[in-house]
Amino acid sequence: MIKPLDLTIAVLYVIGIVTVGLWSGIRHRRKHASGNAAGEYFLAGKTLKWPMIGLALFATNISCVHLVSLAQSGFDTGLLNGNFEWMAAFALILLALFFAPFYIRSGVATLPDFLEKRYDRASRDWLAIVSVISAIIIHIAFSLLAGGIVLHTLFGVDMYTSVIVISLLTAVYTIVGGLTAVVVTESVQTIVLLIGAIIISIAAWHKMGGWQPMVHILQNDGALNKLSMLRPHGDSSGMPWYAVFLGYPVLGIWYWCADQTIVQRVLGAKDEDHARVGSLFCGFIKILPVFIFVLPGLFAYTLSKAGLLDISALKDAQGVVNSKGIYTVMITQLLPSGLIGIVAAALLSGLMSQISGALNAIATLCSYDIYKRYYPEVSDQKLVKAGKIAAGLALVFSLALMPLLNSYESIFNGLNDVIAHIAPPITCVFLLGIFWSKASAVSAKLTLWIGSAMGAIVFAVNKLFPDTVIGHIPFMMMAFYLFCICVLLQVVFTFVFPAPQPAVGAKVLYWRSPGEPLQSPGWKGIGNYKTLAVVLLVVMVVLFWMFR
Repeated sequence: MIKPLDLTIAVLYVIGIVTVGLWSGIRHRRKHASGNAAGEYFLAGKTLKWPMIGLALFATNISCVHLVSLAQSGFDTGLLNGNFEWMAAFALILLALFFAPFYIRSGVATLPDFLEKRYDRASRDWLAIVSVISAIIIHIAFSLLAGGIVLHTLFGVDMYTSVIVISLLTAVYTIVGGLTAVVVTESVQTIVLLIGAIIISIAAWHKMGGWQPMVHILQNDGALNKLSMLRPHGDSSGMPWYAVFLGYPVLGIWYWCADQTIVQRVLGAKDEDHARVGSLFCGFIKILPVFIFVLPGLFAYTLSKAGLLDISALKDAQGVVNSKGIYTVMITQLLPSGLIGIVAAALLSGLMSQISGALNAIATLCSYDIYKRYYPEVSDQKLVKAGKIAAGLALVFSLALMPLLNSYESIFNGLNDVIAHIAPPITCVFLLGIFWSKASAVSAKLTLWIGSAMGAIVFAVNKLFPDTVIGHIPFMMMAFYLFCICVLLQVVFTFVFPAPQPAVGAKVLYWRSPGEPLQSPGWKGIGNYKTLAVVLLVVMVVLFWMFR
């Protein structure tokens, strides 16, 4: 239980964020009042600049799941799951160089909208449904679960009561203010979240006495491999280095380049350069989570071995440690009153930003890709109202899913396990659609249907019959295998059902060559997207080499 001062700080923060969200959203819509009310609500009137895009991308990605589960993974397996953070930088480079300019030039409001223009209506419908379902499960329900665990431990409030209150408050400014409210609050929340994470990292570092004492304890405990991010074949984690480099791109391209919840911030960019630089800015920020989210968990492991952190409360009757609560233990034992309130506010930031981003994406998808299909002449006001209702219903479904998702031993692994079975067909049709001119509409539709069915079947087999051959395949490699099958399916179906030749002068929705999107000169100086992409690429290669 935290003290009244810390509780006051956390409550004032929540009130402040709700106020800022409502004020910014309503103010923006009044200031930019026009005939395009839907565009202002869902895409912020396409006025977003690169700093806000980068911070919002990061905030939508980072949630309580990351703060709680990355610390848990640091405690259990060391820096290994930091791969999900650093590999994201490569996906964001792809987003900046190839996907973002494509989306901006095509003028789409949603990613299912792009699939219809590139392929057909059936592909759009399927992606819209899958995107809404994935946003409910991945972006909201898992975040609510992680947030509920922490809030229950810190405040002593029932897990479901606390997340219902927080999610309803977040829904208020998200549903009322639209994307502008989401992006403005996310920018504030990112800063608060980073400050909170840095505070707990410094506290753990100070308590441990620095890097070398930690390394010494790991050596004595025979756990020095916890410092390695690239593990050898046969590693007990089930995630050797080749699984990272083969499997993550399948997950990452879908998550960062083809998921409405994430890409919506890019679709609201002022222009192509802001979209590109904002994506790369997020890539640089993604370097931090390994040091401020994962490393504190590893410090907690060594602190507990040194007797400097009491984790007895996490042990069951058999003495087995349930590491889900390790972040809360660190907060309460390593920080003084006052700082605990700030870190609690940071946890609330992660929870609220994730919920707000996902709700806005769901509202956009349901309005543009579902409601407007059946009522094409609908007014902007009714379109916005339909989106608000959809967001409210999505929140209710997410809350209902929490008990089911709580069965995962690791929330972070559970999250990525779900993504690994959703992503392969979507990643396939987007990649081939953008880079292969011959990819046909029928091939995309069949690949999405068959690929999604395969993913669902494999997921069910893994859960119902874990001792089968399929059940022993790590989820990262399973994602890669499913992706390869989807690529094969789409290529074969394209030759069986070829696409008609585009009319002369028709607008084509694919890059004629990989170099075409790089012909744009971009801004001059250090802000040039090509320069930033090269710098980010070099930095990531060096970091992986250092922690290999």
